[in-house]
Formats: sequence, C-alpha cells, structure tokens
Amino acid sequence: MYDNPWLYQGKPFTSEMIGTAQGFVYEITNLETGKKYIGKKNFISVRKLPPLKGKTKRRKKVDESDWKEYYSSSEQVKLLVEKKGSKLFKREILKLCESKGSMSYWEAKLQFEKDVLLSDDYYNEFIGCKIHAKHLKEK
Repeated sequence: MYDNPWLYQGKPFTSEMIGTAQGFVYEITNLETGKKYIGKKNFISVRKLPPLKGKTKRRKKVDESDWKEYYSSSEQVKLLVEKKGSKLFKREILKLCESKGSMSYWEAKLQFEKDVLLSDDYYNEFIGCKIHAKHLKEK
C-alpha cells in the first residue's frame, strides 16, 4: 500500500476494486489550505509498439497506469507534492467511470457545478471537454 492511498467512499481504494471501470474522477484537497483540484485519471495505460518483423500491424501493450502515485496534471499541485510531500494532500475518488467519455462528462460536470474557474478554492485553471451522448454508456 502507498503512503497516501486514494479514498473511495471513505475507504482506501485498491487495484482489486477497479472491476470494469476505465478510470475515475477525483478531487485532491490540500490539507493545509483547503484548496482543491478536480480531474480524471485512467486506470489503464495503452502504449503502441512497432509491428513485429515482417508484419505491418502495430501492436498495443495494455498495463495498469500510474494511478496509485498520481497527483494530478496541475503543475501547482505537482510542485507542492514535490516540495512539501504527499501527506499534505487528501486524494478522493468521486466517481468510477466505465468509459473515457463518461470520465470527461463527469469531470466537466463537477468542475462546472463547483465553479472551479471562478473560485479561489480550486487549483483548476481550465476546463477542457468534448463529449458526445453516444460516448456515455452509463446514462
């Protein structure tokens, strides 16, 4: 178990609990200031490999991503983790998602609901999304 595990519904989240989820939407809270960050993360990492000798089709290597050690894409948050340590942050999984589309939807929905761009209570600096109804399996 890592020093600072992800929490889901108040309990530490492990690889065994992933099930069919593609990824999750999370909130990271700075325990000193209360400032937060909302983002998303995939459980799976897909790398494209060159074709085998004599073949033309590229290969894929699917592994578990670095989600256990992940502390957001925010440069501010990453710098604070580097300077002050991971114990400064509480990492919570807000929503498990079955697809990349649903991850994008729930991330954007929560970011807009909490006014992350207008509030000084959040590290978020932009909201990026491109979501189609057909991408949402779990309507």
